[in-house]
Amino acid sequence: MNQEKHVISQSMMIRDVPPHDRPRERMIASGPSSLSNHELLAILLRTGSKEESVLQLSNRILNEFDGLRLLKDASIEEITAVKGIGSAKAIQLKAAIEIGRRIERLKYEDRFMIRSPEDAANYMMEEMRFLSQEHFVALYLNTKNQVMHKQTLFIGSLNASIVHPREVFKEAFRRSAASIVCLHNHPSGDPAPSREDIDVTKRLVECGKILGIDVLDHLIIGEKKYVSLKEKGYL
Repeated sequence: MNQEKHVISQSMMIRDVPPHDRPRERMIASGPSSLSNHELLAILLRTGSKEESVLQLSNRILNEFDGLRLLKDASIEEITAVKGIGSAKAIQLKAAIEIGRRIERLKYEDRFMIRSPEDAANYMMEEMRFLSQEHFVALYLNTKNQVMHKQTLFIGSLNASIVHPREVFKEAFRRSAASIVCLHNHPSGDPAPSREDIDVTKRLVECGKILGIDVLDHLIIGEKKYVSLKEKGYL
Protein backbone atom coordinates (compact mmCIF):
# COMPACT_ATOMS: atom_id res chain seq x y z
CA MET A 1 0.00 0.00 0.00
CA ASN A 2 1.28 3.46 -0.86
CA GLN A 3 1.75 5.19 2.48
CA GLU A 4 1.75 8.63 0.83
CA LYS A 5 -2.04 8.36 0.53
CA HIS A 6 -2.29 8.18 4.31
CA VAL A 7 0.22 10.83 5.42
CA ILE A 8 -1.35 13.02 8.08
CA SER A 9 -0.45 16.71 8.17
CA GLN A 10 1.98 17.38 11.01
CA SER A 11 0.14 20.59 11.89
CA MET A 12 -3.10 18.75 12.65
CA MET A 13 -4.11 17.86 16.19
CA ILE A 14 -5.24 14.24 16.63
CA ARG A 15 -8.80 15.38 17.39
CA ASP A 16 -8.88 17.05 13.95
CA VAL A 17 -7.83 13.90 12.12
CA PRO A 18 -10.68 11.77 10.72
CA PRO A 19 -11.01 8.65 12.92
CA HIS A 20 -10.15 6.24 10.08
CA ASP A 21 -6.86 8.09 9.47
CA ARG A 22 -5.65 8.10 13.08
CA PRO A 23 -2.60 5.91 13.72
CA ARG A 24 -4.28 3.51 16.15
CA GLU A 25 -7.31 2.96 13.94
CA ARG A 26 -5.13 2.47 10.86
CA MET A 27 -2.97 -0.06 12.69
CA ILE A 28 -6.07 -2.05 13.62
CA ALA A 29 -7.43 -1.88 10.08
CA SER A 30 -4.25 -2.31 8.03
CA GLY A 31 -1.51 -3.53 10.38
CA PRO A 32 1.62 -1.80 11.72
CA SER A 33 3.48 -1.95 8.39
CA SER A 34 1.01 0.59 6.96
CA LEU A 35 2.17 3.27 9.43
CA SER A 36 5.07 5.67 9.01
CA ASN A 37 7.80 5.93 11.66
CA HIS A 38 6.35 9.08 13.22
CA GLU A 39 2.90 7.47 13.43
CA LEU A 40 4.32 4.45 15.25
CA LEU A 41 6.12 6.79 17.65
CA ALA A 42 2.87 8.69 18.18
CA ILE A 43 1.15 5.49 19.31
CA LEU A 44 3.91 4.87 21.87
CA LEU A 45 3.89 8.47 23.14
CA ARG A 46 0.07 8.64 23.22
CA THR A 47 -0.19 12.40 23.88
CA GLY A 48 1.38 15.62 22.78
CA SER A 49 0.97 18.98 24.53
CA LYS A 50 -1.20 22.08 24.37
CA GLU A 51 1.20 23.55 21.83
CA GLU A 52 1.56 20.57 19.48
CA SER A 53 -0.03 17.27 18.60
CA VAL A 54 1.57 13.93 19.37
CA LEU A 55 2.21 13.62 15.62
CA GLN A 56 4.16 16.88 15.62
CA LEU A 57 6.11 15.76 18.68
CA SER A 58 6.93 12.43 17.05
CA ASN A 59 8.13 14.12 13.91
CA ARG A 60 10.34 16.46 15.93
CA ILE A 61 11.94 13.52 17.73
CA LEU A 62 12.77 11.86 14.42
CA ASN A 63 14.28 15.08 13.10
CA GLU A 64 16.36 15.41 16.27
CA PHE A 65 17.76 11.88 16.01
CA ASP A 66 18.11 11.52 12.24
CA GLY A 67 15.13 9.21 11.99
CA LEU A 68 15.46 5.92 13.87
CA ARG A 69 19.19 5.71 13.23
CA LEU A 70 20.34 7.58 16.34
CA LEU A 71 17.16 7.15 18.38
CA LYS A 72 17.82 3.42 18.85
CA ASP A 73 21.01 4.19 20.81
CA ALA A 74 19.90 7.42 22.52
CA SER A 75 20.00 7.55 26.31
CA ILE A 76 17.01 8.54 28.44
CA GLU A 77 18.80 11.82 29.17
CA GLU A 78 19.20 12.54 25.45
CA ILE A 79 15.55 11.76 24.76
CA THR A 80 14.26 13.90 27.63
CA ALA A 81 16.33 16.78 26.28
CA VAL A 82 13.72 17.05 23.51
CA LYS A 83 11.08 19.60 24.49
CA GLY A 84 7.83 17.85 25.38
CA ILE A 85 9.44 14.55 26.37
CA GLY A 86 9.46 13.74 30.07
CA SER A 87 10.99 10.73 31.76
CA ALA A 88 7.82 8.61 31.40
CA LYS A 89 7.70 9.03 27.63
CA ALA A 90 11.45 8.49 27.32
CA ILE A 91 11.22 5.26 29.31
CA GLN A 92 8.35 4.03 27.09
CA LEU A 93 10.47 4.64 23.99
CA LYS A 94 13.54 2.94 25.47
CA ALA A 95 11.46 -0.08 26.51
CA ALA A 96 9.99 -0.44 23.01
CA ILE A 97 13.46 -0.14 21.44
CA GLU A 98 14.86 -2.76 23.81
CA ILE A 99 12.05 -5.21 23.01
CA GLY A 100 12.83 -4.79 19.31
CA ARG A 101 16.52 -5.32 19.99
CA ARG A 102 15.86 -8.53 21.94
CA ILE A 103 13.57 -9.90 19.24
CA GLU A 104 16.31 -9.24 16.69
CA ARG A 105 18.77 -11.21 18.83
CA LEU A 106 16.58 -14.30 19.19
CA LYS A 107 18.60 -17.36 18.19
CA TYR A 108 16.35 -19.78 16.37
CA GLU A 109 19.17 -22.34 16.08
CA ASP A 110 18.90 -22.92 19.85
CA ARG A 111 15.40 -24.33 19.53
CA PHE A 112 14.94 -27.96 20.49
CA MET A 113 14.52 -30.26 17.50
CA ILE A 114 12.09 -33.19 17.49
CA ARG A 115 13.62 -35.97 15.38
CA SER A 116 11.81 -38.92 16.95
CA PRO A 117 9.15 -39.86 19.53
CA GLU A 118 11.97 -40.29 22.03
CA ASP A 119 13.04 -36.66 21.51
CA ALA A 120 9.52 -35.42 22.26
CA ALA A 121 9.24 -37.69 25.30
CA ASN A 122 12.59 -36.53 26.68
CA TYR A 123 11.59 -32.90 26.11
CA MET A 124 8.41 -33.20 28.21
CA MET A 125 8.92 -36.22 30.51
CA GLU A 126 10.09 -34.45 33.67
CA GLU A 127 7.47 -31.75 33.32
CA MET A 128 4.54 -34.12 32.80
CA ARG A 129 5.17 -37.38 34.64
CA PHE A 130 4.32 -36.05 38.12
CA LEU A 131 1.11 -34.21 37.16
CA SER A 132 -1.90 -35.31 39.23
CA GLN A 133 -4.38 -34.56 36.43
CA GLU A 134 -4.27 -35.29 32.73
CA HIS A 135 -2.76 -32.40 30.77
CA PHE A 136 -2.97 -32.20 27.00
CA VAL A 137 0.03 -30.36 25.58
CA ALA A 138 0.86 -29.41 22.00
CA LEU A 139 4.34 -28.71 20.66
CA TYR A 140 4.24 -26.43 17.62
CA LEU A 141 7.12 -27.04 15.20
CA ASN A 142 8.60 -25.12 12.29
CA THR A 143 9.64 -26.64 8.95
CA LYS A 144 12.88 -27.88 10.57
CA ASN A 145 10.94 -29.71 13.29
CA GLN A 146 12.19 -27.24 15.90
CA VAL A 147 9.90 -26.42 18.80
CA MET A 148 8.61 -22.88 18.36
CA HIS A 149 6.02 -22.98 21.11
CA LYS A 150 4.63 -25.26 23.80
CA GLN A 151 1.14 -24.87 25.18
CA THR A 152 -1.09 -26.73 27.61
CA LEU A 153 -4.49 -26.71 25.92
CA PHE A 154 -6.67 -28.88 28.15
CA ILE A 155 -6.66 -30.25 31.67
CA GLY A 156 -8.87 -33.20 32.58
CA SER A 157 -9.77 -36.64 31.29
CA LEU A 158 -9.24 -36.88 27.56
CA ASN A 159 -12.29 -37.18 25.35
CA ALA A 160 -13.33 -35.95 21.95
CA SER A 161 -15.62 -33.24 23.35
CA ILE A 162 -12.91 -31.70 25.52
CA VAL A 163 -9.96 -31.89 23.12
CA HIS A 164 -11.45 -29.87 20.30
CA PRO A 165 -9.36 -29.54 17.11
CA ARG A 166 -10.32 -25.87 16.87
CA GLU A 167 -8.24 -25.00 19.92
CA VAL A 168 -5.31 -27.17 18.85
CA PHE A 169 -5.05 -25.74 15.34
CA LYS A 170 -5.92 -22.15 16.27
CA GLU A 171 -2.55 -21.86 17.98
CA ALA A 172 -0.86 -23.59 15.04
CA PHE A 173 -2.15 -20.91 12.67
CA ARG A 174 -1.20 -18.16 15.11
CA ARG A 175 2.37 -19.48 15.25
CA SER A 176 2.56 -20.38 11.54
CA ALA A 177 3.49 -23.90 12.62
CA ALA A 178 4.32 -26.52 10.01
CA SER A 179 3.45 -29.46 12.25
CA ILE A 180 2.32 -30.47 15.73
CA VAL A 181 3.32 -33.10 18.28
CA CYS A 182 0.64 -33.79 20.87
CA LEU A 183 1.26 -35.23 24.33
CA HIS A 184 -0.77 -36.02 27.39
CA ASN A 185 0.02 -37.77 30.65
CA HIS A 186 -1.60 -40.62 32.52
CA PRO A 187 -1.40 -39.85 36.27
CA SER A 188 -1.58 -43.59 36.97
CA GLY A 189 1.89 -43.93 35.45
CA ASP A 190 0.68 -46.45 32.85
CA PRO A 191 0.96 -44.94 29.35
CA ALA A 192 -1.19 -47.59 27.63
CA PRO A 193 -3.59 -45.76 25.27
CA SER A 194 -7.32 -45.83 25.93
CA ARG A 195 -10.02 -45.95 23.26
CA GLU A 196 -10.58 -42.23 23.82
CA ASP A 197 -6.88 -41.51 23.33
CA ILE A 198 -6.96 -43.28 19.97
CA ASP A 199 -10.19 -41.60 18.85
CA VAL A 200 -8.92 -38.12 19.75
CA THR A 201 -5.68 -38.81 17.89
CA LYS A 202 -7.43 -39.94 14.71
CA ARG A 203 -9.71 -36.89 14.81
CA LEU A 204 -6.76 -34.51 15.13
CA VAL A 205 -4.84 -36.24 12.34
CA GLU A 206 -7.82 -36.01 9.99
CA CYS A 207 -8.28 -32.30 10.74
CA GLY A 208 -4.56 -31.71 10.24
CA LYS A 209 -4.67 -33.28 6.78
CA ILE A 210 -7.54 -31.00 5.77
CA LEU A 211 -5.78 -27.90 7.14
CA GLY A 212 -2.31 -28.79 5.82
CA ILE A 213 -0.70 -29.02 9.26
CA ASP A 214 0.73 -32.45 10.06
CA VAL A 215 0.10 -34.08 13.43
CA LEU A 216 3.41 -35.94 13.65
CA ASP A 217 2.66 -37.94 16.77
CA HIS A 218 0.63 -38.21 19.94
CA LEU A 219 2.62 -39.37 22.95
CA ILE A 220 1.23 -40.61 26.23
CA ILE A 221 3.55 -39.92 29.15
CA GLY A 222 3.65 -42.31 32.10
CA GLU A 223 6.13 -42.87 34.93
CA LYS A 224 9.47 -42.63 33.14
CA LYS A 225 7.98 -44.34 30.11
CA TYR A 226 5.85 -43.33 27.17
CA VAL A 227 3.81 -44.69 24.28
CA SER A 228 3.93 -43.22 20.78
CA LEU A 229 0.64 -43.66 18.96
CA LYS A 230 2.53 -43.23 15.71
CA GLU A 231 4.76 -46.19 16.55
CA LYS A 232 1.62 -48.12 17.50
CA GLY A 233 0.22 -47.46 14.02
CA TYR A 234 -2.65 -45.15 14.95
CA LEU A 235 -1.43 -42.20 12.84
